[in-house]
Amino acid sequence: MSMLHENRLSEIFRSSRKKLSIYLTAGYPKLQDTVPLLEILQNSEIDFVEIGIPFSDSIMDGPVILHSHQVALENGMTIDLLFDQLAEIRDYISIPIVLMGSMNPVYQYGFEKFCRQCGKIGIDGLLLPDLPLIEFKRHYSTFYRQNNLASVFMISPQTSEERLAQIDEATEGFLYAVSSSSTTGASNKMEDSQSYFEQLQIRNFRNPVVVGFNIKTKEDISFVNQYVDGVIVGSAFVQILEGGFDQERIVEFIAGLKGCQ
Repeated sequence: MSMLHENRLSEIFRSSRKKLSIYLTAGYPKLQDTVPLLEILQNSEIDFVEIGIPFSDSIMDGPVILHSHQVALENGMTIDLLFDQLAEIRDYISIPIVLMGSMNPVYQYGFEKFCRQCGKIGIDGLLLPDLPLIEFKRHYSTFYRQNNLASVFMISPQTSEERLAQIDEATEGFLYAVSSSSTTGASNKMEDSQSYFEQLQIRNFRNPVVVGFNIKTKEDISFVNQYVDGVIVGSAFVQILEGGFDQERIVEFIAGLKGCQ
């Protein structure tokens, strides 16, 4: 598979420092909050951001993120509107951005058109958890490459050896390792997944590995970072936004997470 040109995502993984990423839902808590949140996260020195495209039938998400999707859709968030909001961000936002969403809304929008818009804006990666690998290779990988979009895929404790190798080969940017078999925001302890993290650590992956799902505290981050290249905090951050946009609370929350960085 032909490699991407260097993009912001591949650049940040050049250093061995552990990465901290934050997930937010586009259009949540209010319709216009996405870009101001990006600015706060950049100022808080988050390494990269995942922006979730709200969808009514998201399969992997737990109640917190599902609720944020519902609110964002009620607020009027659409893919078109998200692209409008992000159109000028590269004038002042330099951290990598990965868009995450379900295949359905992207397919409805038009896959090639979607990737083209991402390329125009300066989106760095795309994670579509329900895009089958075989479909990606047959039909979609070209659109990623044409627009210098890293193809991010998920792996989990259930992923077979053979499939791990295939996913690693198709991935650019990083491998998103799901911490356990539950949905996002569940209450599993990170220590319960220790043997899985140890397996990830000894595998000779082509890509860096970042763990997401159920990472809530600096202790979780410290524990997971012993084994992988970084973590993504999703539900715990979305919960911070439930009471509305409060810059001080957000900055404090991030500082708390980074206590171990």
